[in-house]
Amino acid sequence: MPQALEGSQALARAVAMCRPQVVAAYPITPQTHIVEGIARLVADGQFECEMVSVESEHSAASVALGAAVAGSRAYTASASQGILLMAEVLYDIAGLRVPLVMTCANRALSGPLNIWNDQQDSMSMRDSGWIQLYCATNQEAVDTTIQAFRIAERCELPVMVCVDGFTLTHTLEPLEIPAQEQVDSFLPPYRFRHGLDPAEPRSLGTLVGPEHFTEVRHAHHQALLRAQAEIAQADADWGAVSGRQYGGLLEVRGDADSGLGILTLGSVLGTLEDAMDEDPGLPRARFLKLRSFRPFPAQALREACAGLDTLIVLERALSPGAGGIVGPEVQAALAQLPTRPRVHNFAAGLGGRDLSLDLYARLVTAATSEGDPAPFAIIDADPSLLPEEDR
Repeated sequence: MPQALEGSQALARAVAMCRPQVVAAYPITPQTHIVEGIARLVADGQFECEMVSVESEHSAASVALGAAVAGSRAYTASASQGILLMAEVLYDIAGLRVPLVMTCANRALSGPLNIWNDQQDSMSMRDSGWIQLYCATNQEAVDTTIQAFRIAERCELPVMVCVDGFTLTHTLEPLEIPAQEQVDSFLPPYRFRHGLDPAEPRSLGTLVGPEHFTEVRHAHHQALLRAQAEIAQADADWGAVSGRQYGGLLEVRGDADSGLGILTLGSVLGTLEDAMDEDPGLPRARFLKLRSFRPFPAQALREACAGLDTLIVLERALSPGAGGIVGPEVQAALAQLPTRPRVHNFAAGLGGRDLSLDLYARLVTAATSEGDPAPFAIIDADPSLLPEEDR
């Protein structure tokens, strides 16, 4: 039966039902409500775990790492500058192939200071070796969190579940919260085969010299590529349990026969779908919801783009001095096709700027105009607010 819950409250419940033995976190907007919700469940006796309050995000990631290698299912959460402070440990967690789950409540990075939503924080960790799954709705965030623990533990890779800050974390909506029995049937008890045990002393994370480091990186890369199959299987298996699934690596929605495609990550998809439905005079689009950014699902993307003439890649982050982050990867994947769509790469909604319904019309107009597509543009930037040299 649907329950009206704030996204963060629902995520707290989803985490608790996965039965982590250790949760470590430090408060940072807009992630704080998630771990507050977990702490409340612990205080009310509804969830038993070691809830560790630490002095920084670096410490939170360190505690989660230590707990996981000692044999405990572990969880943490953060956002924005907290992700950057964790960065050293996030690379360690991934490089050591430690399975744990983290929620990133996506928020813009400083400077200047901004507490609102975009996806620059998680994008800054794209090369850390974490699996990254992006959620379009709170229901997807709940279900993906549950899937993430199984994916992490089967692949021996950490999973970052990316949820748009405020847009999802602080939004109240009706949600289906699964029964504990459903989660237990889907998620077996935690076991890490490389875990540390005083009865069988071993080391983890020791110095690796040039004679072996290349092979370590090669194995990590291959593990992420193989994880694509587990991500898709976890989504299908959870669908069989709950009746809800999200396309595995990538979901195609909208008009599947359209020659116009729009690829997005996160909650902006709902805005674009509503805008398309409200204006029948505009061309209808095939929406490609990129759920897995790492590993990047190149083959699934090529299949989803079959028959497209034009593809718009819309992102909520950018690489200053280069342009898009997701767009170039999309273009590289599609370069192998004998016939491929024209790709237009835009950013929008940086720093939490409102993504209004007219965004759909602006994207379609820009993408269907004559001439070659621009390499990259911030489609909602207002040049009149800028000095002449920056326009």
